Amino acid sequence: MNKKKIFNDPVYGFITVPSELLFDIIQHPYFQRLRRIKQLGLTEFVYPGALHTRFHHALGAMHLMNIAIQSLSSKDNRISEKECEASMAAILLHDVGHGPFSHALEHAIFDQVPHEQVSLHIMELLNQQFGGRLQLAMDIFTDSYERRFFHQLVSSQLDVDRLDYLNRDSFYTGVSEGKIGADRLLKMLNVHDDQLVVEEKGIYSIESFLVSRRLMYWQVYMHKTVTSAEQMVLKIMQRARQLTQENVDVPASPNLQFFLRENLSMLDFERDPSIMKRFVSLDDYDVWSAIKLWAEHPDKILSYLSSSLLERRLFKIQLSPTPFELEFLEGVRELAMDHFQISQDEVHYLVMEGKISNNAYESGGENINVLTKESRVIDVAHASDLPNIQALSKKVEKYYVCYPKDIANLAL
Repeated sequence: MNKKKIFNDPVYGFITVPSELLFDIIQHPYFQRLRRIKQLGLTEFVYPGALHTRFHHALGAMHLMNIAIQSLSSKDNRISEKECEASMAAILLHDVGHGPFSHALEHAIFDQVPHEQVSLHIMELLNQQFGGRLQLAMDIFTDSYERRFFHQLVSSQLDVDRLDYLNRDSFYTGVSEGKIGADRLLKMLNVHDDQLVVEEKGIYSIESFLVSRRLMYWQVYMHKTVTSAEQMVLKIMQRARQLTQENVDVPASPNLQFFLRENLSMLDFERDPSIMKRFVSLDDYDVWSAIKLWAEHPDKILSYLSSSLLERRLFKIQLSPTPFELEFLEGVRELAMDHFQISQDEVHYLVMEGKISNNAYESGGENINVLTKESRVIDVAHASDLPNIQALSKKVEKYYVCYPKDIANLAL
């Protein structure tokens, strides 16, 4: 069988699968599931073109990793074929642990288990199936490989994951401000003292990258209407779980019903292999099919939330740079309780509050380091002629409250 396949990608053109191992990973059912999980969850409610999947993103990130490795190799950095393949396998699988609706339901399926932990567990299962050939990829993914710059390519403030999702999400949403010059950034990468650095001549490309990232976060990832939709689907799942655990009949696919019934942690995964088998069968279709059924459910909260999401009757959302006054929040809750005839214990399903925050660059952590012409390594935020990056490193927080539009006029 010919395993040297080529994908035609709308963002980069032709993407080559350079090894049989990578092809086998892509063909595996665990990876093919990513075709059925949208990259941006419910963002399509605001940007109708945002229909691309985690499958698209993983292939794009693999493509950029290949470019990065070739660029580093051309600068006399010794990289073996095994390291190259392992790096591409690591980035190919970095999101394989995402569940339905990606980040929106990340903590609704399991009890505080981030998708990175699930990804690693799936990689361990695949490593067993592939006879140990993914061990180096796992070492790179977990930052336990001695050559640390490989992990930085997979996960850092300037990794190929971010480079792809900014370009790809910009392309599919039509938000042109998010487009970045990934090719130039990758060509500016180098390795110094086993750390990933950017050559000094690429410093303005970094600034452009960080500005684009900030714009994409506020215009796309944390768009207020997207936040409202994500809070609604989260509350739908929480209500369905509560009813299921109270022995109320809540129809769903067998695997989704299992996760609604159980409160699971990572320890449960490790103890019972059948749990992971159920998880890798879950995707967006399970949740949407269930929501369509729940729109007719006798529970008025579950049916109201589900039908509202299906018909895009999204909740009103208000943003504030400071916390909302308790008097205002209590007033909104009382209006909701009175209008929908629900109890104080139930009102949190229809009145949600929280906080969103973003800083495009975290100075002082895993820095983006610049290699100067004098062979000095400095944090990009400390470059004297880049005050914008210092500004971008400041965290911006916004508080929000969401509630049904049925009571919006009353609340105001």
